[in-house]
Amino acid sequence: MASHRNEKINGLIQRELSLIIIHKMKDSRIKDSNVSITKVKAAPDLKTATVYVSIFGDDRQKKVVLELLNNAKSFLRSSLGQVITVHSVPALSFEIDNSIEYGMHIESILQSLKDDKKEMQDQNEHDS
Repeated sequence: MASHRNEKINGLIQRELSLIIIHKMKDSRIKDSNVSITKVKAAPDLKTATVYVSIFGDDRQKKVVLELLNNAKSFLRSSLGQVITVHSVPALSFEIDNSIEYGMHIESILQSLKDDKKEMQDQNEHDS
């Protein structure tokens, strides 16, 4: 039962934090980076929550945006406290989620293998 509650709270934090970042954060570096919250993982006691973010840009830009988000933790936590009703709002920490880039990398490898296979088949047909 507690895990279902935790999943609901994770989803709520993810949704509301996304809205807060989009509408309340003024820094153009965050807006220009197309930040997406991909997952929230709150501790069972709800004292802490790790927020996984996907950031569009190069490594330097990702590092800057992650630092900005971590520097704005108290603002984000207090803003979150105004819109969600939990006993205490968890302390937030932000981490980069590279799963989207990893998925795109795997997809490009699979496409390359598929192209190589087709090329070999075409070559074999031509040789016959």
